[in-house]
Amino acid sequence: MNPPTDEAQPVVADRTLHTVTIVGTGMMGTSVALALRRHGVRTYLLDCDAQAAETAAKMGAGVVGSPSSTADLVVLAVPPRSIAPVLVQQQALRSGRVYTDVGSVKAGPLAAAEALGCDLTSYVGGHPIAGSERSGPRAASGTLFQDKAWVLTSHPGNDTAAVAAVTELIRLCGARPVAMTQSAHDRALARTSHVPHLISSILAGTLDGADQQLLALCGAGITDTTRIAAGDSALWTDILQSNALEVAAALAEVAAGLTTAAHALATGSADLTELLRRGNAGRGALLTARTRLRSRK
Repeated sequence: MNPPTDEAQPVVADRTLHTVTIVGTGMMGTSVALALRRHGVRTYLLDCDAQAAETAAKMGAGVVGSPSSTADLVVLAVPPRSIAPVLVQQQALRSGRVYTDVGSVKAGPLAAAEALGCDLTSYVGGHPIAGSERSGPRAASGTLFQDKAWVLTSHPGNDTAAVAAVTELIRLCGARPVAMTQSAHDRALARTSHVPHLISSILAGTLDGADQQLLALCGAGITDTTRIAAGDSALWTDILQSNALEVAAALAEVAAGLTTAAHALATGSADLTELLRRGNAGRGALLTARTRLRSRK
């Protein structure tokens, strides 16, 4: 499949983003590119894995290589620990007017970028709350971000035009911009994404080497709770280590609950019922919040 031509794409009135470079053509980067192509944005694909970039291009995500002139925006779709080093490289090349990322950790990359002397006026952090346990460009979708929250972690040093450009990116991808500080984002994601992934992996790990009789008895409960354990282990090591303090704090809360459960089972105390009741209440709150969000669309 050949990439769609720019002329064949619909044009959005008053759009300021015309050329966007995507650095990293995994699921997230390729999904951003596919979403932008739906609006006629000219997208350029860069990746140290040439095969991944070529695959994304064949899917219609854009053209492999850098644009001949400065891009309106450069999107860094790389692991958290690579964001600052890649930002240094791209800014040294003056490859874009504005830079953003889609990493799931925000405080560490910003601090690293500052330490490396990056121009922070043009760098606005971002994180779409969307994804999959699958990885690579073939897992991408141009509608991945539709109606999803996309956290925007601007900072006081940002140029207003840079924030506006990243906000436009979010809207072109069909997502809802949600402003947060870097620390608030990392605290929230530790509890809503990072620790759940770690727990899912630990639970799935108990099945490694299990006999076929046990595996044949695995139903929806364990299948559902271990789904995200299929995520890329190297990427998730980077994510967890990049948000280590917040993940450790959130994990300690879960560990305290498990300790309480173990003690309750050993002693027959009522603490076990209370733990389960809290689980019911938390699940109910989550479903209610998601229903409210859907009703606002």
